[in-house]
Amino acid sequence: MRVHLIDGTYELYRHHYGMPGAIDRDGREVGAVIGVLGSILAMIQDGATHLGVATDHVIESFRNELWPGYKTGEGIEPALWSQFHRLEEALGVMGVVVWPMVELEADDALASAAGLAAGDQRVERVLICTPDKDLSQCVIGDRVIQFDRRKRELRDEAGVVAKFGVPPSSIPDYLALVGDSADGFPGVPGWGAKSASAVLARYRRLEAIPPSHTAWDVEVRGAARLAESLEANRDRSRLFRRLATLRTDAALFQSVDELRWAGPTVGFEAEAGRLGAPQLWARASQLAR
Repeated sequence: MRVHLIDGTYELYRHHYGMPGAIDRDGREVGAVIGVLGSILAMIQDGATHLGVATDHVIESFRNELWPGYKTGEGIEPALWSQFHRLEEALGVMGVVVWPMVELEADDALASAAGLAAGDQRVERVLICTPDKDLSQCVIGDRVIQFDRRKRELRDEAGVVAKFGVPPSSIPDYLALVGDSADGFPGVPGWGAKSASAVLARYRRLEAIPPSHTAWDVEVRGAARLAESLEANRDRSRLFRRLATLRTDAALFQSVDELRWAGPTVGFEAEAGRLGAPQLWARASQLAR
């Protein structure tokens, strides 16, 4: 079997900004919810059988206590934010397993689910459906891979190396050096993608990088300046790596059998009607036959 793990927060953003809006019977914006539900039904129609969707039930997580600049819910459009919980409810009655995260983030749920699913020998492949570079750390060979549904691109372990210059295990170290503007931490001053890739391709981990550039067994432009910056920011770089390291200990399910889609619940017909999208009920019912 194949297991599809879907970044519900990313999908909600993607459909909110990429599709026309829609208003439900109560006058609330639900265009993104309708878009995500239709997109997941399309996955099922294409053969997906075992699915789980991770969402950020709240935007803040334990990482906000570690770094004051970490991402928050500030600035999210009200029309988008109002659809987060609505999506979770709609997915549930559509019969899709959903993990609304509170203390952890949706990315942590995806990482945890990937590890749990990969531990089942019946699982042929785990597809983490998100382009988020954080999730590249979860890729294992060609068995646990990333799938960018918008671009229709698959990224296995060789693909991670081709894109970032480092293996999946070094992605948190890479992000610690270059930073992640989406998550709100800046990285180490002076370090960029090329320098981080070159140095980590040789040393893999922050701790293994020699304190002096004269001991580096790699050629990189501005090595002296980079080494000085890293030494001055060793503690901060480790903090950033902690921010970038996904948790894999969320207890989401005991068996991948729990992720099998068995069709919509009886409540989905009413929910589709409230959304002003009765066609979703018709599609789901047809696919469940």
